[in-house]
Amino acid sequence: MTLALKYRPRRFEDLIGQDSIAQTLSLALDSDHLSHAYLFSGLRGSGKTSTARIFSKALLCDAGPTSKPCEKCENCTLANENRHIDIIEMDAASSRKIDDIRDLIEQTKYKPARGRFKIFIIDEVHMLTKEAFNALLKTLEEPPPYVKFILATTDPLKLPATILSRTQHFRFKKIAQKDIAAHLAHILNLEEVEYEEEALNILARSGGGSLRDTLTLLDQAIIYSKNYVNVQTVTEMLGLVDPKTLENIFEAVLSADRDKMLNMVRTLKDFEAEMVIDEMIVYLKERLFEKDIRFSTVIMERFFRILSETKTLLFMNADEEFVLTLLFMKMAEALKIKEIDEVIESIAKEESSSFNSIPLTKEEPKTEMHVRNENPETKFEKLKKALYDRDFELGSCFEKSVQFVSFENGTLTWSSNPPSECKKILKDSYSIVKHLVREIFGIETKIEKAPHSAVSDTKAAESVESGSMIEDIEISSGSCISKDTYSSKEIESEDILNSPMVQKAKTLFEAKKVIVKNKT
Repeated sequence: MTLALKYRPRRFEDLIGQDSIAQTLSLALDSDHLSHAYLFSGLRGSGKTSTARIFSKALLCDAGPTSKPCEKCENCTLANENRHIDIIEMDAASSRKIDDIRDLIEQTKYKPARGRFKIFIIDEVHMLTKEAFNALLKTLEEPPPYVKFILATTDPLKLPATILSRTQHFRFKKIAQKDIAAHLAHILNLEEVEYEEEALNILARSGGGSLRDTLTLLDQAIIYSKNYVNVQTVTEMLGLVDPKTLENIFEAVLSADRDKMLNMVRTLKDFEAEMVIDEMIVYLKERLFEKDIRFSTVIMERFFRILSETKTLLFMNADEEFVLTLLFMKMAEALKIKEIDEVIESIAKEESSSFNSIPLTKEEPKTEMHVRNENPETKFEKLKKALYDRDFELGSCFEKSVQFVSFENGTLTWSSNPPSECKKILKDSYSIVKHLVREIFGIETKIEKAPHSAVSDTKAAESVESGSMIEDIEISSGSCISKDTYSSKEIESEDILNSPMVQKAKTLFEAKKVIVKNKT
């Protein structure tokens, strides 16, 4: 008898990896909170059918319903031997038509022959046809009080919502690898077969979370290894890469030993490339949990990405030996990326430093103190350059329209008189100008525009002191007036003659006369 049948669980305590389901069903039996229909879904070999049989026996036991069947009464004995007349098992994969369901419904009309319930276990229920589901629906919703339905499936998404809503749904999870390995060790101890623990871990991983599949592999391993289940025989039987070989592969990659990597490719030519990649991923996973200092998180992530991307080459029917060679070379190159990152970072820092600071002398680089004490007018020139670099048209308009006045107490004061073609550009780009001002002059810099009259007075005074001629002065009418035109008869409007700008011009001319008189 195979191990899967010989060690099939017969009590809730024997179920592997489904503790929550076993506990819920046990409490339902002991408290007599029973439903008329149950749905067990999950991976193949996770214990669905075994649980259905245990639950059926618990319902029919002479001492029941109970979570601990006596195993002695006739009902328990017949249930254990799978020949109880009131437990009807049906395989929906082979009996899936509406006529099969009609026969089942006909049987529900008759009371149980021996036990207190008549129990219908329908395996692979998702295989039923649409018509069969519709025929079953009414009986499943309101069966006779002595009828219980237990449905089992690996694909609950294929069941109609009407069926799901009429059952208590129990989801069987994938059995953990450590639980399967521990169960294998228990069985081998009972069978008096020697084993290596690592070999059991490989078998448990190959079973993919299915206990039945893993027990089938264990049967093969016992035969192949002649009653000594070790790593070498298990890997040979399954066609897997030996853990030592995997260790050698990563040693060659981490040392970037090209010759050793090529030798490893030749060693692996008898293995399937996809399987080798899968085993390498498992190896990395184990190293991650063991916190192997050779593999940083960054390197681990790069290796995993390379391994995953390499699988796509296999789907293109590429030569497997070439794919593995390319894989090892890419992984070795990935180790150098860290050095390249450092170079890029250092270059970026150098460029940033050279852009933001200009050395005061050839020997003395600019320090933070020097930057703070830099001449404001020099900073203003930097502002113009930065605007030109950002947008040439913006920089050109700014240079034409804005003149530096002062920078005191964190406030930058400038005068502006933009031409018509620049007004919109400067207005739309003010946020950019403000950002660059704070970047060059300081984050807390405020911007103020000097009053137009104050700037005019300052320039006029400077012109008078230097003895220069007063040039055109803009007045409200838009016309210009100079020294030569002030005394002419061109100005006839009394309003213009009395305007503030004309009065200011008179004062300036009078001041000029005084200066000339004093000099003579």
